[in-house]
Amino acid sequence: MSRNGQRGQAAVPPAEFRSYYGRAVLKTPVWEWKIPAYLFTGGLSAGSAMLAAGADLTGRPDLRRTGRLAALGSLVVSTVLLIADLGRPERFHHMLRVAKPSSPMSVGTWILVAYGPGAGVGGLAELVPSGLRRALPGRLLGRMARPAGLAAAAVAPGVASYTAVLLSQTAVPAWHEAHPCLPFVFTGSAAASGGGLGMALTPVAQAGPARRLAVVGALLETAASRMLGRRTGASAEAYSTGRAGRLKSWAEALTAGGAAGTVLARRSRTAAVASGLALLAGSALQRFAVFEAGVASTKDPKYVVVPQRERVDAGIPVRGDDRAPAGGTG
Repeated sequence: MSRNGQRGQAAVPPAEFRSYYGRAVLKTPVWEWKIPAYLFTGGLSAGSAMLAAGADLTGRPDLRRTGRLAALGSLVVSTVLLIADLGRPERFHHMLRVAKPSSPMSVGTWILVAYGPGAGVGGLAELVPSGLRRALPGRLLGRMARPAGLAAAAVAPGVASYTAVLLSQTAVPAWHEAHPCLPFVFTGSAAASGGGLGMALTPVAQAGPARRLAVVGALLETAASRMLGRRTGASAEAYSTGRAGRLKSWAEALTAGGAAGTVLARRSRTAAVASGLALLAGSALQRFAVFEAGVASTKDPKYVVVPQRERVDAGIPVRGDDRAPAGGTG
């Protein structure tokens, strides 16, 4: 109380966020470039599988062949990248010994198991030489190709989006706070990349579905990416600054340019290739931007302390976190 009986102002100013000796609160993920590359190639496989199934049902053999081969090839690359990051190949096998619905890692593993055979059969059917298609193995693959491709396409949305759920269930602030938007970013990115590759490798006359898928995917990816900067609270800064911010800006510019180029791609093969490559590059950079934002958010303690303080100020109890630690999903 002051001498005149009135309550004086607090002598201590409001505390600012800080950590112990300024050290990071969370462990920085130990992942390398293999993980964002794995995220991109898995999405590309899913988008290509959906495109191939549509092309098969609508009588577009060139687009179907492109989609099936892209789905199989990118799935193989994605699997190799994942196993390489795990360090020991048997770790992937060990994850198949249990099925745990509450674990995004376990669910994602079984999604890949359900998706792989369909994508594999469809891709192998396209690789059979014309001279062997009348032989028994060739005939069997030919008959199995359509149902296998449709089965892969049915699981493909899960392949495209499960990695977003996987990231958002870690304790990495920029990934966890983005959980409402991240699946839409990854799904749109998968569609844009699949459509872009279809545009680049398929004759213009048959690439109509690829152009439409690319535009829809680009719009979804861009809209969800913009929302990352508005709905992720204090972690939004991690997506707009530093290396992540630069990658995200390039990703959005390339994706927008590729989508706009689909207008010219209806008649020009050169425009189709250029637009398709821009969409592929934009999709890849988007995954790397998300990855870099997560890494940056673990290095600065404010991304952990500020949201916790805001929850306390709002009367929300802060309990122990049972999410995976940073780098704990790999």
